[in-house]
Amino acid sequence: MADTTAPTPLIDMRNISIAFGGIRAVDDASIDLFPGEVVALLGHNGAGKSTLIKILSGAYKRDSGQIFVNGEEASISNPRDAKKYGIETIYQTLALADNVDAAANLFLGRELMTGWGTLDDGAMEAEARKVMGRLNPRFQRFKEPVVKLSGGQRQSVAIARAILFNARILIMDEPTAALGPQETAQVGELVMQLKADGIGIFLISHDIHDVFELADRVCVMKNGQVVGTARTSDVTQDEVLGMIILGKCPPGAIPGPGGAQDRRLSSGNKAG
Repeated sequence: MADTTAPTPLIDMRNISIAFGGIRAVDDASIDLFPGEVVALLGHNGAGKSTLIKILSGAYKRDSGQIFVNGEEASISNPRDAKKYGIETIYQTLALADNVDAAANLFLGRELMTGWGTLDDGAMEAEARKVMGRLNPRFQRFKEPVVKLSGGQRQSVAIARAILFNARILIMDEPTAALGPQETAQVGELVMQLKADGIGIFLISHDIHDVFELADRVCVMKNGQVVGTARTSDVTQDEVLGMIILGKCPPGAIPGPGGAQDRRLSSGNKAG
């Protein structure tokens, strides 16, 4: 629901489609993301949300549609292209090397070397402390292998690795899955810190409570199409569930190609 004074989107995906074996997994989907914003992408398994995000991350190549990054059309055919545009993905598995410490994980595959051709552990730890200090000042377990860290601390390491190399757009896939309440709250604090730094986040989550806690907007997909997009302040959790399950778009949402405006709700007692 951007107005004319809104900044240029960090990401603007327009009319994206992709088919597998003649079945359209994503069909004419459009979604955008602004600096310092969290947009939650919702839908049942097979709704198309993960496929759409994999197109943005370079894991899949779209059949049609355009992707704009900071207002300029982007060519994204593989994950390396996505990283070039400042797009980083933090998968549910986190993809961390359990047997080494936080600094080694931050620089995995991009290690700093001394003039003697050996690993510069001191420089890598110093950089790790700097980025973690900004992201999660309470983190102190720099010398321990990440296998010994809590789920929330491991999320901190995965996020720090992304932003260390100047990511401006983060894709977070189920970031609080399998975390307890305290660690879930810690991830929420990390997300707020990233927002304050102007980073845009696409959040894939099945937890509707998390979504309303963290997201500024929701985009719901069903059968490969966008049902609708809404600010979380303009819809209720029940209305969002109706979008996910029934494909019905409440008055507070902007309908997409896959959504029908739910006229019955327009006379209901809804805040916002």
